[in-house]
Amino acid sequence: PSTAAPRMKITLDDVRLPLAEFELALSVELTAPLVGIVGPSGAGKTSLLDLIAGLRRPAAGKIAFDDELVDDAAAGLHVPPRHRRIGYVPQDNALFPHLSVEQNIRYGTREALQTEILDLLEINTLLPRRVTSLSGGEQKRIALARALMSSPRLLLLDEPLAGIDRPLQSRIRGYLEELHSHLTVPMLYVTHDREELARIAGQTIELNRGQLVA
Repeated sequence: PSTAAPRMKITLDDVRLPLAEFELALSVELTAPLVGIVGPSGAGKTSLLDLIAGLRRPAAGKIAFDDELVDDAAAGLHVPPRHRRIGYVPQDNALFPHLSVEQNIRYGTREALQTEILDLLEINTLLPRRVTSLSGGEQKRIALARALMSSPRLLLLDEPLAGIDRPLQSRIRGYLEELHSHLTVPMLYVTHDREELARIAGQTIELNRGQLVA
């Protein structure tokens, strides 16, 4: 039976991060099981995910997951990415071409392969293959499986349909909707497609040049 993803409150309190052309400056609470993040290219969407994942440190402000503080610039607190229990699927998938599909999925974790994830993403038959032999849609499913294999408490998706042919986009969107319905993990979902977000997101924020757009 499907299980609704739990809500996880992500609080950014006067967070600031200087970027090349502007400063990312945010105070916001993200609370929906699936939060959409929209905005033009270069608006700061990926930088926001990087902050939440712990890949970048804010120059100022605080970041908290529920009641757990993971960044406090003034106090010098920064919980490293490996201790945040976050699954991250970047735009380029970040797969290792010299490894098999199974080795990519297992990379960085000693957990046994979770059959539920393999079944949901329909990738059991792909395990022995090299990622260089896969289509764009198949590679995206492998990146999703790797992000989910360590049972993260939060999943970050950076434009998961980018670079995929339109007929395949519908299928990948279906996989994402299945994951959201069956796995108890909240998601942050970056995209340019407002119609896409209208279908799946419970809360949407818009960024432009590092600022929230009302």
